[in-house]
Order: sequence, then structure tokens, then C-alpha cells
Amino acid sequence: MTARHRHPLLAPALALGLLIASCSDDSGSTATTGSADTEATTADTTPATLDTTPGTANFTVQPGTEQIAVLGLDPGTAVEAVAPDGTVAATGEADEQGAVLFRELTPGDGWRITAGDETSDELTVASPDDVPDPSLYTEQQTLLPEDGGFGYIVTRDGTTLSANVILPGPAEDGPYPTVVEYSGYAPSDPGSSAFAQLYTLQGFAYVGVNMRGTGCSGGSYRFFETVQSLDGYDVIEAVAAQPWVLNHKVGMVGISYPGISQLFVAATQPPSLAAITPLSVLDDSYRSTLYPGGMLNTGFAVEWTAQRMEEAAPYGQGWTRDQADGGDVRCADNQQLRLQNPDLVTEIDDNPFYSAGLGDALAPVTFVDRIDVPVFIAGAWQDEQTGGHFPAMLPAFTGSPHVYADLVNGLHTESLSPRIFARTMEFLQLYVAKAVPDLSFANIAAPVLGGALWGVTTFAPFENRFEGMTYDDALAAFEAEPPIRVLFDEGANDDFSAGTPEPGFIATFDSWPVADATAQAWSLDAGGVLADTAAATAGEDSYTADPTALPATFYEGDGNGVWRADVEYNWLPLPDGTGLGYATAPLADDTVVVGSGSVDLWVSSSAADTDLEVTITEIRPDGTEIYVQSGWLRASHRTLNDAASTELRPVQTHLEADAEPLPEDTLVPVRVEIFPFAHAFRAGSRIRLTIDAPGNNRAVWQFRTISDGETVTIAYGADHPSRLVLPVVAGVEVPTPAPPACGALRGQPCRGYEPAANGG
Repeated sequence: MTARHRHPLLAPALALGLLIASCSDDSGSTATTGSADTEATTADTTPATLDTTPGTANFTVQPGTEQIAVLGLDPGTAVEAVAPDGTVAATGEADEQGAVLFRELTPGDGWRITAGDETSDELTVASPDDVPDPSLYTEQQTLLPEDGGFGYIVTRDGTTLSANVILPGPAEDGPYPTVVEYSGYAPSDPGSSAFAQLYTLQGFAYVGVNMRGTGCSGGSYRFFETVQSLDGYDVIEAVAAQPWVLNHKVGMVGISYPGISQLFVAATQPPSLAAITPLSVLDDSYRSTLYPGGMLNTGFAVEWTAQRMEEAAPYGQGWTRDQADGGDVRCADNQQLRLQNPDLVTEIDDNPFYSAGLGDALAPVTFVDRIDVPVFIAGAWQDEQTGGHFPAMLPAFTGSPHVYADLVNGLHTESLSPRIFARTMEFLQLYVAKAVPDLSFANIAAPVLGGALWGVTTFAPFENRFEGMTYDDALAAFEAEPPIRVLFDEGANDDFSAGTPEPGFIATFDSWPVADATAQAWSLDAGGVLADTAAATAGEDSYTADPTALPATFYEGDGNGVWRADVEYNWLPLPDGTGLGYATAPLADDTVVVGSGSVDLWVSSSAADTDLEVTITEIRPDGTEIYVQSGWLRASHRTLNDAASTELRPVQTHLEADAEPLPEDTLVPVRVEIFPFAHAFRAGSRIRLTIDAPGNNRAVWQFRTISDGETVTIAYGADHPSRLVLPVVAGVEVPTPAPPACGALRGQPCRGYEPAANGG
């Protein structure tokens, strides 16, 4: 991310710090902040490396899971990883720090490392299925600072991960319910405790841990490689073994990156993990964020990846230099493998198609069935960073005993909004603290968090709705509620200023996709009409696919201003001839849509390929138009995974073998998924579908598009039944007055409606 797309919790850091001075627990003590003092841990955290027989080799090797690290070499030394059968499996050259890291090695005994004329003793490369002896964790009971502060956790291969512990009070007053935040940002930075205070001031102990290759942690960084998830297992078990941890069980917390990490770690099934709360996450790195519809997302995904590489370089995070200069020898030593980090941006460029070998490991939808603890997940449809596609994986959580989801319109920080924050804390108190939920602190925290993130400080008060119940009764009551909660019209609650992250109304459901949703189709027809019957006539409409005709995004501000209640968007109408529009007649009744949708088109192009962007909007009776949701597809990626696709959700394979250019002068069927959303289209409004080249329909995302002025034709009629299909849910009571004011809905820009050149 660039400066305008920073980690979402940088903004409230200073504001939340004010809480420390004013809020204390019942005993009168305040939360213990982290310390840069490493004296207690430096001597105990030397990595468990294999030193070869004296006289045999003058370097150090550290075997791990599918990896071998080699340290202490002269720069430029040629190094070989020799497999048990004697063949050379991999070669490398020592970098400027004298290190080489071999990845993706086959597990087994008998490996050797050769550097120059020297050869190591035999090594064992571990398998991901190897489970450490519990003593690895119980022996670390005194490793982390007893009363909180900065320290290290030793993983199964001896790599040490930097950790910052913040207790809600003295250790002797524990044990405390405990949560872990695990990411490649800076959760272990002892000088930053903003996010931790959301939990410590409610009685939770907080442990922030940096992934390997980041912060002061050892190892080399690669986005969610297997060893990183296994490190997470080790972190959970090592933290749970601490004497100040209640019941020796911990939960996981975090938004965005540390939200996504929870899915990877929980899938390894750490025995001491109690529950997870992944907020603002993704379901499939390729399909949902990196290459939506097969188009590279340069506006967020590539920028974010580039920044992760910068911060994973030696001392890439400024606080680590301060830590090392302050005497933390371990932090300095842990920078040794950083030059072995792969070039992730180049890897993204080199993999424009999906491959199971690479993509499945980075797609939580393929492995969340292995998660066996309760889950609370939340996020927004219009999330400008991760994208809002995550609900597609909700049916895949088949191994979890309880899965709760809060789904809302809005942006990346919506999962911290007051109503969702309250349910998150109830969940943690029930499943981690094993206590009756108490939201008293939330009434203090919400205005501070709100002022920092959204620029508003007035919210509806939180209620202790389980007050007076026993724990068992409170848990039973919580579990009896419908697990899926959809917050509608976030930002348009008439009791608060426009843009305040409070919903207009809430609906609950028993499952996702919503069982009662019915597929309702509207046919594209002449004159830009979306007809609720088959098209009356056969015809074609054409446009020029010109991605330069509009700004790439509809938000042009800096910093985190996109989250503010008073955000200003620059969402512009389609210039004549650069797109098509189709609209329904005014709706006779309120029409509530919940789920993914499909735009089924018959397409031809003057070029062999084209990039399609489809967008759903609401045209209000007053002449304003509200953005709802979009979808994307590179036409050559149109081949469907028939087993996964439904009438409401097309799923493309995105395989290189399935890629197919558009035939010349021939119409072909192309289905484009509209990302999941929930929206109440009010009676009297019209539903509009627009089709154009990518651009100006997202706040941050930009695309490396191939569209370059080609003529795209959309056909309709009996022989070419192009249509829009949406999941309509009956029985949802939509409150009046309606509709929300223009510009009030979070994440949904508003503009004056201007019909496209074809009339819709």
C-alpha cells in the first residue's frame, strides 16, 4: 500500500492511547504497555541450529519444514542442497549477508548442504504434518516477559518470532483471557499498542506477534507459505502455555492482514486455539483481490505487496532498527535471511492465470473446512482493499461448530463499526473468556475509535443484553440467534449524521447463501431496458471500450480519508459511447437483494479480447443514482467451472489451458459474477446495469486492462438472451422513510443519473 492506502489501524494509534490515562480495570491498575527491554530474553532465544561436525564445515545450517537455511557463508559462495539420493535438488549463491535459503524441499532424512569444498552432516527436512512435542511450548513458559513486554517465541525449526505482550493488570492477578494478533505488519512493535487496547481494557491479555521475515522475527518472508502457518500453530501453543493465560486457551484477533492470517493458522488446528475473529478478509487471493475476473489489480493488490516486500527487507520497519540499536542482539541477528525474500511482485506478474499448485494454498476457501473452532467473521461489500468477496467461502466452514457473520455495506474498516464491534466482543467473551458479555468499556472506546477512523463520535449506546444471566444461559442465548446478520443502509441511520457507521436496519438469516433467496432475472432489451420478461425484440448495442475515458477510481483523496463520514467521491457518469446502460421500470415494491449475482451476456468484439466491468446501481425517483456493486471479467477467461457455478454465481476456471480468444465477428456467451452484496432497492426506484471497460467504479482498485478502444457489442433477444440475475429475498421489512439521502450510504457514492447513449 502507498501512503494513501495504509494499514487501517495506524490512524487511531494516538487517539486510543488517550484511553490509557483515563480508563482502568476494576482493580485500579492500567494496562501494561510493552517494553523495549530485552535483557530477560536475549540469552534464551538463540535459534536451535545444527552446527556440523568440527572440521567438516564452517557454516551453520538450520533445517525446517520443507526448507533449509544456510548462514555464515562468505558472500558469493556457491551452495547446493543435495537430496538423500545424492542428486543436487537446488543451488544458490550466498547473498551479501552470507545466507541462502532453500524452499520447497521434499521432506525426509539424509539431506546435505555443500558449500565450496565443505559438506554438512545429514539433515532432516520436516514435513508439514510433523507435530512438535508439547515440551517445545511448555519449556517456553518463562520465555516471554512475566509481567508483559517485548520478547521472542521459538518455533519448531528454531526461528524466533518477535512478540509484544500487554497484560490488563499484574500477572499475579491473572490468569487472563488472552488473544493473539499475528501478521507481517508491526503487532510486536513495543511502541505501538493502539489495537491491543481494544482488548486489554476489557480484561484480555494481548500478544502481538510478527510473522517470520518481518519486524524483529527471524527467517525469510513469503506471503502465507506453509511454514508461516505452522509458525502460527507454534505461536498459539507457546502463548497458551504461559502461566497468565486463562484455561491455557487463546483466541485470535485482527482486521485485514491479521484477519486473513487467522484463517491460515486455524486451519493447522492448534489444540489450544479457542476461537477466531477474522475481520475484513478475502476468500481467494487470486480471484477476489489479485486478479478479479482475470484482470490484475494494480491499484491495491500490487501496491500492498510491494510495501510488504519493502517492510520485510532488513530493518524494513523503522522500529526494528531502534530495537537493535537499543541492544537487542536477537533482532539484529534475525535480519540475516531477509535478502532471501522472493520478489513477490514479479511472481504476481508471472502468474496471470490460476494454477491449483500456487493458488489453492493462498485461497482460504480451499482449506477453511479444516478449521474446527468457533468463527466470527465480518466485512463490507464495497471494501476498497480486500474487495468484499469473502462471503463466498462461508459455506466452506464445514468443520467449525459455530460460524457467525456480520455483513454490511461500506469500506475496509466497517468490520470495526459499533454494531459489529459489539458482536465481536460478545463472541470473544463467550468463547475465549468463558464469561457473560459486558460491553461497558465499548461505550467509552467507540467515540475515540469513531473519531479516529470515521470523524464522528456519536453512536447508539451498547447494551449489556445478557446481564443477569449465567454464563451457560448467555451462551445458549447467543447460539440460538441466527448466525448470519446483514446490516443494511450503513451510514444512513436517521438518528445520526450522514455517513456515521450505524445501520438503517438489520436482517438475520440462518445460512449463507440465504436459503429463501430466489433468482430473479431481467432481460436486456431495446432502448436500454431491463425487462422482467423475455426480450421483446432482437437487437445489438455497441460501445467503445475506452478505460481512459474516466478516472481509474472514484476516490482521489490521500491517507485514510476514504473511511470518513464526510468522504467526497468523484463518481462520474459514462461518457457517450463508452458504455451501455439498462434499467428496469420503477419497482412496484421494495426489492431486497442479498448475495452474488450474474450478468449473462452475448458478446462480440472487434479485438480478440476485451475487459468487461458490470455495475449495479439504483436510480432513485428524485433523479439520483446510487452505486451498489460491480463485477469484472476478461472475456478470454470466460470458461466456467460448471461444478462450482450456479444460476446466481458464475465461477470461471481462470486456467491458462481454458483461455480462449473471442472469435471474429461471432457472438459468444459470457457470464460475469457480480460480487456479493445486500441492498434494499426501494419501491419507485429502478435497478440499473451498466457495462463498460474497467474504471471509476471502485474507490482504490485499478486494473491493468487490455481494453484499448475496441468496439464491444452486446446482443439480446430470443437467440441471444442477455440478462441480469439477482438473488431476491422476500419478507425483509424495509423501514420508512426511504430512500436514504444521497451520499449517506457508506462505500456507495451518489450522483445525478444520466442515461447511457443506448438509453438506459
